[in-house]
Amino acid sequence: MAGTTPGTPRVLRAMNDRAALDLLLEHGPLSRTKIGKLTGLSKPTASQLLARLEAAGLVVATGTTEGRPGPNAQLYAVNARAAFAGGLDVTPHRIRAAVADITGATVGEFELPTPGRRAESVVRQVTEALDGAVKAAGVTRSDVHRLVIGTPGAFDPSTGRLRYASHLPGWHSPTLLDELAAVLPMPVEYENDVNLVAVAEQRLGAAHGHQNFVLLWNEEGLGAAVVIGGRLHRGFTGGAGEVGFLPVPGTPLVRQVTKANSGGFQELAGAQALPRLARELGVDGVPHGPHAEAATELVARAAGAGSGPYRELLDAYATGLATGLASMVAVLDPELVVLSGEVIAAGGEPLRERVQAELTELAASRPRLVLGSVREHPVLRGALESALATTRDEVFDTSR
Repeated sequence: MAGTTPGTPRVLRAMNDRAALDLLLEHGPLSRTKIGKLTGLSKPTASQLLARLEAAGLVVATGTTEGRPGPNAQLYAVNARAAFAGGLDVTPHRIRAAVADITGATVGEFELPTPGRRAESVVRQVTEALDGAVKAAGVTRSDVHRLVIGTPGAFDPSTGRLRYASHLPGWHSPTLLDELAAVLPMPVEYENDVNLVAVAEQRLGAAHGHQNFVLLWNEEGLGAAVVIGGRLHRGFTGGAGEVGFLPVPGTPLVRQVTKANSGGFQELAGAQALPRLARELGVDGVPHGPHAEAATELVARAAGAGSGPYRELLDAYATGLATGLASMVAVLDPELVVLSGEVIAAGGEPLRERVQAELTELAASRPRLVLGSVREHPVLRGALESALATTRDEVFDTSR
């Protein structure tokens, strides 16, 4: 049976090709000599490699070196238009879409408000949002090599139905994934939104270089992502990380959690708990409005307070976060915990320090806590990074 095996010239060439492409993605334009030094290849081999990649449309000549002694050297870069990948971030209120070229640069974005949209329009919403980003990128829908869609909850791999996200109207039909597959020309992957934030932090942010970490997210709800051995742990039904349902001390035991769409940890430290806690502590002028916005404003004020009710609010919030984290740390023993989401980010270093101090007392192991650093559309960025990883593996494979 014909095929390729490790050690054959074709496979070795493909490995060298991929190493060179990864270096170009990491460093930007490089000369033949520089690529040879970084890969350990001879100049003739590096020249053949670049000629091969240029003929395949994967690299382009971009200019020459300047300001150095001797003749200028030709520079090469990854051909940004070799492929495109797409990402969608879905919430009950809007769908945010983006298209990135194969270098990772975002080339088109679009946001579609969806409040009150009827359930049967979900397929139309997805295609409309994607087409808006595609148009902004100056490409066509068929140019997108792969699409990753991030949603609250997770699609159960055994049933294809969305679980843990009853607040997302229209996304619970058992035929939805088939309907989307019928209208979208590219392969589509579906991923939990908080998992995608972890992907963004692992590729680009605070968890870069870490193989075992937990990300705790707090915006409208509390959620977590678990990365073990460098890979996302999703669980049997995709529900790993749905920590809002976690029973914790300090709150009444919540039963029928999926019907209540809440649980102990959510009631203790979720966005909806902060205005109530602020009133109990005597905070004046508790903001009204959506839970996440009110909670973010309260935490931002509390982070700047040195004493009084706001200081008590920050301490109580930190204790609530640490209480849930202590249970996760006891089971997972991660090397790092990333604190993320708008509500947590509003507390900044003052909040992180208090959570770290509380967790040190509540947990036997003591992971380092850091604030997430991917602040601009982290779910969408994670969706793009996930789609790009697979796209690059497929497009950059020159062994075929």
